[in-house]
Amino acid sequence: MAFDSTRPLGFATRAIHHGYNPADNANALTPPLHLSSTFAFPTAEEGGALFAGETEGHVYSRISNPTVALLESRIADLEGAEAGLCTGSGMGAISATMWTLLKPGDEIITDQTLYGCTFAFMRDGLSRFGITITHVDVRDPENLRGAISDKTRIVYFESPANPNMRLVDIRAVSSIAHEHDTLVVVDNTYASPMLTRPLTLGADFVLHSATKYLGGHGDLVAGAVCGRADAIHEIRMVGVKDMTGSVMAPFNAMLVMRGLKTLQLRMARHCESGMKVAEWLEAQPGVSVVHYPGLVSHPQHELAKRQMDGFGGMVAFELEGGYEAGLAMMNRLRLIRRAVSLGDAETLIQHPASMTHSTYSPDERRAHGISEGLVRLSVGLEDVTDLIEDLAGALGTNDR
Repeated sequence: MAFDSTRPLGFATRAIHHGYNPADNANALTPPLHLSSTFAFPTAEEGGALFAGETEGHVYSRISNPTVALLESRIADLEGAEAGLCTGSGMGAISATMWTLLKPGDEIITDQTLYGCTFAFMRDGLSRFGITITHVDVRDPENLRGAISDKTRIVYFESPANPNMRLVDIRAVSSIAHEHDTLVVVDNTYASPMLTRPLTLGADFVLHSATKYLGGHGDLVAGAVCGRADAIHEIRMVGVKDMTGSVMAPFNAMLVMRGLKTLQLRMARHCESGMKVAEWLEAQPGVSVVHYPGLVSHPQHELAKRQMDGFGGMVAFELEGGYEAGLAMMNRLRLIRRAVSLGDAETLIQHPASMTHSTYSPDERRAHGISEGLVRLSVGLEDVTDLIEDLAGALGTNDR
């Protein structure tokens, strides 16, 4: 029997139980893994009805799969969306969404800072098909008002942004965009739906690299997009089925569902440790600035308090010695792992200028707020005292 409650269920309860009843699946506590590429039709007529969209069901796993469908409904529920679509990677979610919503002659307005592969996809991919990419500092929503035009189809941004932790006022930007019948697409990878739910603040679509906090264990690559049911169906049938083929494997869907079960617990620890590491870094000689929205010194701290339910585990900081100082510090670490990606149990550190954001030219990095000495830290689930000791040794603030 399904659990009925007179009040909305909590986040962790929905992350664990939404959309699944063991009684419907031979009483299996864990949802079954459907490793099938195709699905048989009881009759030819029923198969025809499925293809015509007259009935619901599964035809072929490039379109839908029962295991993936359960994950899609669960992520959509956590984001407050009508529907969700899971893909083979975060970039798969971005590209499938953009190829579905855009046509030649359209414009995208993006914030000045984007994940390196997103930036490259827009600069080198979309632009060659007649789509204009305009970068605007949308930290001030009024800048969007001055830039938007009748050709603007999408306003796209990350909040917090990768890698420099810029925030965007989602409610204010969405309000201005909607005055011009423009869609708002938000990459929520850094925050996860545990900390920020962009759709409830007015956005039209929310994207994730589910590789990161949703999966949480560094053992899969996956993506997701959530929004209105009709729009998500179009992205599924056009952007994924016909254009990109960026399909999530059922096994990866099972792993992401496993990750969702502990998302609330993990994010609480990421937030707690992230704050301690950021506060410690801010007091260290040689660290010129720390970018973390939980710090009072962060220029958008008040916005973070309004639209986030915690400040996350991502910390960026800059060293006075610049590029070489950043690399030297990273090479002295013994516990923290030098690796790209984020949101894992392990603490990871990387240098955006030479790694994740090397798709930007040096001039582009300067223009988009990514300094050569910026270091990005994904604070994991280890004992925070051990992390700080490792950082102290690498920065030369203690002897070891």
